[in-house]
Amino acid sequence: MSDRDFHDAPSSGEEPGAGRASKRSAELEAERRRRRAQFLRDLAEARELRDRVQPRRAKTARLRHAMRMRTFRW
Repeated sequence: MSDRDFHDAPSSGEEPGAGRASKRSAELEAERRRRRAQFLRDLAEARELRDRVQPRRAKTARLRHAMRMRTFRW
């Protein structure tokens, strides 16, 4: 029996309140996802602002990225 099989199997002495723990962990996971989504939105907004404020740098970054994509080998 592998360790994965052993840890996935529920124990025979499982407590009756174990459902609350999984609900709590699901809430924590949802909160983490909300915070991550907000962070990514803020990051995208900051990039857009930087591109507007520094158009020359943004243009060279776009050209550099295009060159990398053209020379990338699958």
